[in-house]
Amino acid sequence: MERVTISMSDEFAAELAAFMDDYHYDNRSEALRDLARLGLEKARIDHSTKGQCVATLSYVFNHHTRELAKRLTDAHHDHHDLQVATMHVHLDHDNCLEVAVLRGAAAAVREFSKAVIAERNVKYGQVSFVPVEMENEAHAHAHDGAPHAHSHAHLHAHPKD
Repeated sequence: MERVTISMSDEFAAELAAFMDDYHYDNRSEALRDLARLGLEKARIDHSTKGQCVATLSYVFNHHTRELAKRLTDAHHDHHDLQVATMHVHLDHDNCLEVAVLRGAAAAVREFSKAVIAERNVKYGQVSFVPVEMENEAHAHAHDGAPHAHSHAHLHAHPKD
């Protein structure tokens, strides 16, 4: 068995201790192994999404961290083609929650999300994928059974079954 040493904040250690009590773990190693397995399984599922997708990327960061807000904003601008909308919430005097709705090739969304989550001092990052079929609608179609026409072409994202 390989031994790994990690550092964690006092708050994280307290949260881990509470988790261990709630789930009756006898030691940190077993708790962290199980949590790591869950995280790896989620990463495997997210990594298997192919084709087009719609996704939500949510993360928390301290806006006082030097240059972090600028780096995050620059990353979003550099990938403007994936952006649908972003919501920014001030959680307290220091921390912000951002939720970005993304749309595009799953591989591009995945790589962008991984880069944001891995950015130093971003915490609680998570991405959730919805595989879709993209259809460019340039003709009349129905909404709730009623005819509907658009004067411009636009995309429809149909969730896959």
